[in-house]
Amino acid sequence: MSTSKPEPASEPSSKATPEPASRPEPAPAPSSKAAPRSASGPSRPPSSRTAPSRKPLLYGAGVVLAAAALGFVSYQATAPDRSGSSSSSSSSSSVADVTADPDTEVYPELEKLARRDAGDQLALGRVDAPVVLVEYADFKCGYCAQFARDTEPALVKKYVDDGTLRIEWRNFPIFGADSEAAARGAWAAGQQGRFWEFHRAAYADGVKEKGFGKARLKDLARQAGVADLDRFARDVDSPQAAAAVNRDQEQGYGIGATSTPSFVVNGRPIAGAQPMETFVQVIEAAAEKARASAPRPEGSGSDGKGSDGKGDDGSAGGTK
Repeated sequence: MSTSKPEPASEPSSKATPEPASRPEPAPAPSSKAAPRSASGPSRPPSSRTAPSRKPLLYGAGVVLAAAALGFVSYQATAPDRSGSSSSSSSSSSVADVTADPDTEVYPELEKLARRDAGDQLALGRVDAPVVLVEYADFKCGYCAQFARDTEPALVKKYVDDGTLRIEWRNFPIFGADSEAAARGAWAAGQQGRFWEFHRAAYADGVKEKGFGKARLKDLARQAGVADLDRFARDVDSPQAAAAVNRDQEQGYGIGATSTPSFVVNGRPIAGAQPMETFVQVIEAAAEKARASAPRPEGSGSDGKGSDGKGDDGSAGGTK
């Protein structure tokens, strides 16, 4: 079965460059009778259904700027290198050139996208974690699979396990019907508490090339340890699954995401399967900002001592 594949990355230079994001294959050029495509923005990715118009203003005026920023970094992550020199910086390098300043490129409206829902089966980590990474991805996306296999497990070990990071998944199918079927399958697995196991099985090397037909989805659910496969099959085709996927998809389009994977980390947009170092720098900056802005215990002073002159732990010294 033919599938859309992301464009291959350019030949690596001596300096590591971030991986680009996947985008849908471009549509054929219009005939002489067809109306020309607008140059004012990217065309809508292919889908098996017609979605309502997407207006970033739905999320507030601040999202207009945030959407423009995310759209720009999405373009930067996929734009070809026009320098003609393999030793020059990649055109997508601006995405990875993050700063340690926790306020740079942070959009308050995007921070509100974190749901922090204790019942969210498509999330991993503490609800009250200081940093939330929202990921918009497609199971047909090769770069999403690369992130899922190479980077995400390391982030889980380094930050989720110690309570610093929460990862919230958003189904963002942009490669057509097969992508949407996989998204519904992932949601259905989540209804039985096996989303992340399904996620791991679906992103295993060579899986996306086999497609995501009903038999394949059921096989992946079996690999993921989904207990009730009959219920899984019903859930995949349910209106609830379609609505949940649509909700995530519309949110992604609403904030200006145009490629996969796209991320928002405490209000800071990142496009593409960036190197581990990029995520570490962004997460560390976000965590530091969260710690600095956290309310101090009542009665504690700036020196870590309470009003009685003792430490917050009751000792004569400062906090441990």
